[in-house]
Amino acid sequence: MAQVWRCSGLRWPDGGPVLVWSGGRRSALGPGGRVAFRAAGAGVRECVGARGHACAVRATVSGRSTGARCEECARLDRAHSVAADGVPDDPRPYHVYLAWFGPGMAKVGITAVERGPARLLEQGAVCFSWLGAGPLMAARRAEELLRAALRVPDRIPYGAKRAVRSALPESAAERAAEIAVLHERALALGEWPEALVPEPCRVVDHVRVFGLDGAPAAVGEVAELTPGGAVSGELVAAAGPDLHLATRRGVVVLDTRLLPGWELAAAEAGREGEIDFPIREFTAPQEGLF
Repeated sequence: MAQVWRCSGLRWPDGGPVLVWSGGRRSALGPGGRVAFRAAGAGVRECVGARGHACAVRATVSGRSTGARCEECARLDRAHSVAADGVPDDPRPYHVYLAWFGPGMAKVGITAVERGPARLLEQGAVCFSWLGAGPLMAARRAEELLRAALRVPDRIPYGAKRAVRSALPESAAERAAEIAVLHERALALGEWPEALVPEPCRVVDHVRVFGLDGAPAAVGEVAELTPGGAVSGELVAAAGPDLHLATRRGVVVLDTRLLPGWELAAAEAGREGEIDFPIREFTAPQEGLF
């Protein structure tokens, strides 16, 4: 019987992508490395539960879902989330940041100071700058202020992020320009919370960290995992939860949020570069960086 594993997702603990497995095992990923697995087990994807607890009914979830939770577990997880204001009394200091994903696509957000830039790497931010630091509720007020006054969103769909990666400016200075302008406008707002200490604009660029400089264009993305399906490809880039894999069909993006809930096993030998999960092709050729 083939050995199987359950993936908990992709993390960026030390500035590099790492696949985390149940039991604490980790697989560091690097350019040129091979990513190969198949969906094994009983052929169903089970809810991963919430807050460290297994799903009470072991519910089946869709292979297309990036959340990997049933409705009840998703509700429980959200109820204890800082992002959903489920922990208003969190005593930790928080950073407010501006993140940029491509031309005309910037967002505001918050992250615990102790996490450093991990949240930005997990989101696939091409570049970012801190705005300020302070108590959670002050950081929340600043976030809401920017949404209302500057019309900067706090969420951007991953599909939109992937679409603009093909049009990234070549120079880091060009990529930083929009953040610099927004940073100046943000700190000039009169309603800036007093408890939030402003920070200077220092843009951090992730293009090389992600491996996007000179990376070939992607032709599509994995739409879902299916029972018995498999993928085998060479890693050419990684951004946020996305792995960009060179396969016989070209470079295909695999959103690792599709993996949790499945039992995964090693792909069969001799199938290098093959992929037989459903692929959603990009509607137009993507040129330049991806």
